[in-house]
Amino acid sequence: MPFRLAPIAPVLLGVVSFQVALGIMTPLIPLLLLRAGASSPAIGTVASAYFVGFLAGALGAHRVVTRVGHIRAFTAFASLAANATLLMFFFDSPLAAGLLRLLIGYASSGLSLIAESWLNDRADGSTRGRIFGAYLVASWGAVEATPRLYVVAGITFALSLLPMALTHESNPDVRAGARLNLWRLYRVSPVGVICCLAAGLLNSVYYPLVPVYLQRKGYDGATVGGFVSVISVAGLLVQYPVGVLSDRFGRRPIIIATLVTGFVVAGLMDLTGGASLTLLSVLGFLLAGAMAPLYGLGSGQTNDRMQRGDYVAASGGLLLAWSIGSSVGPSIAGWIMGRIGPNGLFLYLALTLGGLAAFTGLRMLQRDEVPRAQRGAFVPAATAAPARNTELTVAMAMATEPPAAHLPDRSAPP
Repeated sequence: MPFRLAPIAPVLLGVVSFQVALGIMTPLIPLLLLRAGASSPAIGTVASAYFVGFLAGALGAHRVVTRVGHIRAFTAFASLAANATLLMFFFDSPLAAGLLRLLIGYASSGLSLIAESWLNDRADGSTRGRIFGAYLVASWGAVEATPRLYVVAGITFALSLLPMALTHESNPDVRAGARLNLWRLYRVSPVGVICCLAAGLLNSVYYPLVPVYLQRKGYDGATVGGFVSVISVAGLLVQYPVGVLSDRFGRRPIIIATLVTGFVVAGLMDLTGGASLTLLSVLGFLLAGAMAPLYGLGSGQTNDRMQRGDYVAASGGLLLAWSIGSSVGPSIAGWIMGRIGPNGLFLYLALTLGGLAAFTGLRMLQRDEVPRAQRGAFVPAATAAPARNTELTVAMAMATEPPAAHLPDRSAPP
């Protein structure tokens, strides 16, 4: 079957729009709260409110999609995100910002759920990796927007409505009453669920905490910003090739390859903490490239074993697994770094990657790969985009250095 983007173009355009809005919002909120005099704990709470909302969406957003269909649900979630964003213009208190961020997180979870389940429905076994690779390029390529105004972000959220509202494509099929809790989903695909959980444990830690690692190693703000840009590019470049490879060779062999690569590179970064910035950047690029596609690979592995009407329920369960990992990962890694120093970041990453590689290898010995003709989708991880975690980076950096040190550097990620 030829690779056709037309049936999924409305989804890709909508994804680009709401990812740009998220990219604008994420660094803007902590900076404005800081200028308003908010404390570091308060800003950290506002940062985590987004993930709490995302977790709530992973638990309940599928009910909205099941009830009204993908297109109407997309409209509802995008409208909610746009209005919550515009309301932030009128409030500067951490409490109001936290509540509105929670709503934006809930809406973003719903938008991600709709996009993933729509693309699962439109793709077939021979082209799904490439289709979802295109989606990941749209997601990761859009998150580098420079933040300016809440109003701009609200308008951009609203613009994501247009492609979906005007599409001629019909709603994907949704099985009435279909529900898959994490345990049932795990029984269907242990590797898929654990891979999505690990994607949250890894990506939610690497992007927010590697700037803290670099700052503690003595690098200035401009260098840190350049490093974060390098690793973000890695997340963009690997998506489509990984999708093609997973279509051709199967999900688990590619999962093993990326995990082993990430494990080795994380170990090298732990051992070469005092190396040159050039070597550190090369290793950081490789590590980001190994971890970025994990959610997509895990989701594709799961959808290989799902029936057509269960894509919404499966996407909701996998987003829940990612959300759980994203909620606890930074706390665990931060505790390790506090105990053994900055290099604890790479020890945490190496242990997580190695554990998942061992688990995947064991499952490969116990269960055969799904035949190529029956494979599902390489599902994207828009939820793991680095710009969304910049808010945590700002909050964590402020907790370790005086706030004034971060005010002049507004042109680069912290």
